[in-house]
Amino acid sequence: MSTTNRRMILNLMLHNAGSHRGAWRHASTKVEEIHDIKHFQRLAQKAEAARIDSLFLADGLSVEVKAVQHGPIFGFEPLTLLSAIAAVTENIGLIATMSTSFNEPYNVARLFASLDHISGGRAGWNMVTTGVQRTAHNFGMEQLPSHSHRYARAQEFADVVLKLWDSWEEDALVQDKVSGIYANANKVHDIHHQGTYFTVRGALNIMRPPQGRPILVQAGASDEGKNLAARYAELIFTVQHTIEEARLFYQDVKARTAKEGRSPDSIKILPGLHVIVGATEAEAREKASELSELGSIERSVMSLSNLLGIDFSVYALDDPFPELPESTQVNAYQTFYQMVLNIVQKEKLTLREFLTKHWIGNGQLCIAGTAEQIADVMEEWYTTGAADGFSVMPQLSFGGVEDFLNLVVPELQRRGLFPESYAGGTLRENLGL
Repeated sequence: MSTTNRRMILNLMLHNAGSHRGAWRHASTKVEEIHDIKHFQRLAQKAEAARIDSLFLADGLSVEVKAVQHGPIFGFEPLTLLSAIAAVTENIGLIATMSTSFNEPYNVARLFASLDHISGGRAGWNMVTTGVQRTAHNFGMEQLPSHSHRYARAQEFADVVLKLWDSWEEDALVQDKVSGIYANANKVHDIHHQGTYFTVRGALNIMRPPQGRPILVQAGASDEGKNLAARYAELIFTVQHTIEEARLFYQDVKARTAKEGRSPDSIKILPGLHVIVGATEAEAREKASELSELGSIERSVMSLSNLLGIDFSVYALDDPFPELPESTQVNAYQTFYQMVLNIVQKEKLTLREFLTKHWIGNGQLCIAGTAEQIADVMEEWYTTGAADGFSVMPQLSFGGVEDFLNLVVPELQRRGLFPESYAGGTLRENLGL
């Protein structure tokens, strides 16, 4: 598995209160601060001091009104928040989610080029196609476009954004006061894109980003999602809760990347990891137990329904998990559909049992333990072909983030798995891409 200079990549997902849905109710959470920009800036600075590679903000473009009583939803728009974080950090990468289904390529290219300039070359774009029916209603649509339509649009969307970033050559900016030439017009190009979904003349109205191209990130696990990742992505955020499934996904994506004519090493796979760290295993499990008492089962039902596009509220919680339709009939997130299907086919669970046992982290890998125990799991996944790193989601933002940074990261560094300093000035350089 070893390759020259290979090392673990750590991405930290930022949450208001924590990745657990009941985190906002925990005694450690300062609810008066979870919508304060200073809260996120403090977390970012602590993550940078620990040498974390990047920060990541998930996002959604709709809200189920009855869900707001159960805790904070998404909060700030990601690019706005990351711009504020860029002002108080110097090295850590800044990755924002933005939908290809409910935006236009020119706007997205400009926004991420701006973040890349503001941060000195630390921007990354998580390309999502959005699989929530409710979101379509916020953008003048009666129905969410089909899964295949969304991915076909996403592919052309990415092509246009890349063309726009490349519409300024590297040395186009002259800024010569004597000659009066600010930029060489021969090195700035209209892209004249005409496709199935977009007609864009270009050029981009901001100079070339410091990275040339901000890092591209993808998170889909359907065939279309994996093909999109193999063609464009440099990081993949993925959902697996067993090492066997993670290895199969890893091998599949690396093979698809090679078929696209890219080096398999040019794409880094980061499974989601929900963590609770304790000084002892008993302490960690006590924290996990506390959180389990604070989570809302109703909110979990809403989340499962939204991500699978199936209304689970019509089923009794203590009846067997309902039979799932064929994947071709599901027009939501295939990533979560496949994960849920794998679990319910292996285990005979009620709906309540599934939600309490597996949906605590939307089905992703969850560990409650000591720093050594968590590092053991991470090392095994990393060294045996299941991951290139992790997208870490502490279940508590207040205290939980610091526990991971202060206890787990140094343990990974002691094992020689994670570096102690940044390698370069841009996110691309730090990741070795």
